[in-house]
Amino acid sequence: MPAKPRATVNSKRAPKAATTSIVRWIASKRDGQVLPDEAIEAIVHGASRNQVPDYQLAALLMAIVWRGLSPKELSTWLRSMIDSGDRLSLDAVPGKKIDKHSTGGVGDNLSLCLAPLVAACGVGVPMLAGRALGHTGGTLDKLESIPGFRVDLSAKQYVRALSRAGWVIAGQTPSIAPADRVLYALRDATATVESIPLIASSILSKKIAGGADGLVMDVKMGDGAFLRHDEPTRELARTLVRLGRKNGLPTVALLTDMDQVLGVEIGNASEVREAIQILRGEGPPDTQALTVRLAAEMLLMAGVARSIADGTARALSAIRSGDGLDRFRLGVQAQGGNPRVVDDFGLLPLARKTWVLRATRSGWMHTIAARPLGIAATLLGAGRLQKSDRVRHGVGITLHVAPGARVENKMPLCTVYHDDARRFVEARPLVQQAFAISSKQPPERVLVREVIRS
Repeated sequence: MPAKPRATVNSKRAPKAATTSIVRWIASKRDGQVLPDEAIEAIVHGASRNQVPDYQLAALLMAIVWRGLSPKELSTWLRSMIDSGDRLSLDAVPGKKIDKHSTGGVGDNLSLCLAPLVAACGVGVPMLAGRALGHTGGTLDKLESIPGFRVDLSAKQYVRALSRAGWVIAGQTPSIAPADRVLYALRDATATVESIPLIASSILSKKIAGGADGLVMDVKMGDGAFLRHDEPTRELARTLVRLGRKNGLPTVALLTDMDQVLGVEIGNASEVREAIQILRGEGPPDTQALTVRLAAEMLLMAGVARSIADGTARALSAIRSGDGLDRFRLGVQAQGGNPRVVDDFGLLPLARKTWVLRATRSGWMHTIAARPLGIAATLLGAGRLQKSDRVRHGVGITLHVAPGARVENKMPLCTVYHDDARRFVEARPLVQQAFAISSKQPPERVLVREVIRS
């Protein structure tokens, strides 16, 4: 009988912080100078152990937002973030393990259906995911709408779930890139999130420490994306690919459209339902198309597929056969969730109050803007306005039309599910402004705008 896979960690600690020099280093970066390696290593190490005051870290982060990091500084910063904690070894799980990460979107539930689909094709999928950030949804919040589903796994539980189901999606453990945990919380509270070096190092520190053999990035582009402008988004994608490969993690980045909502569901439990529908061979065409494309990229990176066309065929076959859905059940069960949600959506929460937005004239649905709908869903409780907020898993927005569709006067455009009158009053104007009807049919949506491989 083969031995059960075991989690192993490799620890490498950075040097102790030299606290007396931190003010000088902050001033140096403020003035546009390059920080020496020992400064970066000491600062990141000190952050991970709460040895540097938050106000000094916040000042340094703002200086980095304004002045940036040189390629050498960024390499050292990333290495120090990784070395601030443990590296998880997945060697006990056979085969290639390919991770996928999204920079965040509205209606972006792809990880929920993508991970089991790729696992059904013979490639392990380990994902360290996050919670809602700003107007974008959080994968962990969505999964926690499944009764019993656990995202707070130990290293052993993480590897055990991966071995059992072929996929696992969980939160960052305290020992994986602990410096990122501290710096991420500060960035969210000090308006220092939108920095390409800080975003790239945050993502890659977790992915490299998490033990994956490769990474496929879904970098959202457009008004509803985290970075709203095209050129900074491209630069982020290029940085992720270059930095990942330099640090031993083969990385490919797809630039995908987020001017408009992906799919038809915006929420937590509702996006779980949609992911299950995709694995049934149902669901909205744009979500299915992008899921299959990302799956093909992951299979190609793992060496299981010979080409994108071959990977696409394998992914579609796993949907048609039901293997992807079976893997979803298995993964839910492996993380303590109730697998019966696949067959009984009544097990998922749903807010009881509803409001339907109707078209005020006939025409073509030109735009369903992602950002206002994402903000509206957050106001309803699908995300957090403050860190202490409780996520309301049953609230959300269901779209009844797609961009480019013909719309008739008084036709339902969407249904809002809510459970708090005050929150609904705040969200309703944003929902109303998100839908734009035109007298002309808009051009067909391009989901994948660009692919960056090197």
